[in-house]
Amino acid sequence: MALTPEDIVNKRFQSTKFREGYDQDEVDDFLDEVVVEMRRVVAENEEALHKLAATEGRIAELQRGGPAASSVGIVSAAAADEVVDTENANNLLQLARRLHEEHVREGIQKRDELIAEGHAQAARIVAEAEISHRSAVANLEAERAGITKEVEELRTFEREYRASLKSFINGQVSALDATLESASTPASQPGL
Repeated sequence: MALTPEDIVNKRFQSTKFREGYDQDEVDDFLDEVVVEMRRVVAENEEALHKLAATEGRIAELQRGGPAASSVGIVSAAAADEVVDTENANNLLQLARRLHEEHVREGIQKRDELIAEGHAQAARIVAEAEISHRSAVANLEAERAGITKEVEELRTFEREYRASLKSFINGQVSALDATLESASTPASQPGL
């Protein structure tokens, strides 16, 4: 919040209790001095702003080609001042153009740098993604090869186990048949 002269004039201080405070007349005198100085500074600031606005209006007028110089009562001193003002205006315009062109060049350069940086970053991200992809694919291929090997080992184990189980069952069936045959042979020959 900007401090205005009225803010200073309207400022009120709390009175102190149990100890002495500042001399109230001295504080008021100082505040009066501050108000006078602030009013002077504000007036100077407003005058400078009016001069700036008038100068900007004059520059705009000169850019449009200036006022018609057909007045009969133009004296040579006024013409000389006009030439100086025109030169100053032209110098200001040239400076403004140079600054504008410089800012445009800097903007274009910065834009190009940002675009190049963006492309480089995109290329880096794509390269990192490709490396990550290749690594993941290689890991998956290795895992797949390991799983395929395990599956083949399990199939071999299954075949061998089935063959062993089949052989065992066939042996048990043969032993059972032999036991049944030997049990049935003596019963069919009762007289021996």
